[in-house]
Amino acid sequence: MHRYILTRLFYAFISLMLLSVTIFTMVRITGDPVILMADPGAKEEDLQALRVELGLDRTYIEQYFVFLSKIVRGDFGKSFMYRVPVFELYLQRLPASIQLAGAAMIVSVILGIPIGIFSAVRVNTWLDSFGNIFANLGLAMPSFWVGIMFMLIFAVNLQWLPVQGSGTIKHLIMPSVALGWVFTAANMRLARSAMLEVLGSEYVKLARIKGLPESLVILKHAFKNAIIPVLTFACINFALIMNGAVVVESIFAWPGIGRLLYEGVSSRDFPVVQTTVILGGVMIIMVNLMVDILYAYIDPRIRYGN
Repeated sequence: MHRYILTRLFYAFISLMLLSVTIFTMVRITGDPVILMADPGAKEEDLQALRVELGLDRTYIEQYFVFLSKIVRGDFGKSFMYRVPVFELYLQRLPASIQLAGAAMIVSVILGIPIGIFSAVRVNTWLDSFGNIFANLGLAMPSFWVGIMFMLIFAVNLQWLPVQGSGTIKHLIMPSVALGWVFTAANMRLARSAMLEVLGSEYVKLARIKGLPESLVILKHAFKNAIIPVLTFACINFALIMNGAVVVESIFAWPGIGRLLYEGVSSRDFPVVQTTVILGGVMIIMVNLMVDILYAYIDPRIRYGN
């Protein structure tokens, strides 16, 4: 078991190192942030002085090792645009992203899992066809398009909800549904597949042979076993939702991590982009690591097979 955990930790470390190299390289491909920060008509001497101040006068390799050494000490640097520590900005935006991601996950679980279960129970009926159409539409329509349509219908035409901003439940409804739309469809398909597999198992057939009511067979024997992979997938989705809401948060002006990342990319704020992406990667990798370890405790075949 210890070897299994150490192996997973090693893979997580390698993933983080590759992520740090990738994001460090990609942000510098976007261009020189000094050009955007300097006053119009600034001389080359002024630009160079600003590069020295920001540490951009060094080679990429030197900059990377300085960046890596600071991260090890918990120092993510200062924002070029806001002139404050990036980690403070991240913590300021984190509660809004948690609120939005939590609401989106609730939407995806409440809608996706019941529809998937009913589709499996009523397989090859009109309800199953509706579920499949719903899932295909959910996966085909991107979140930003759904968000724009919601704004057009419920904010502009009907004027039921505010267009942008945060602070009330009304502000949360449209971005959470738009963000959870794709994950609702994914939960529905996974719940349907898991339920169909369990309904075809021997112990469910045996329960029916014993004459148990169909509702008891579905709720007690089938549902309890089918829900395990669905809930695991939903937990992983929470980390993905939090770190994949850049477009939705930008559309609805939601003050979360995704919007912070958008602002960092727009202004070539290297520390903001690097910190946001790396902390998001840490979150996703840690969630996957915990799921792997929990699976190994639950099913010994996993740890012995690896």
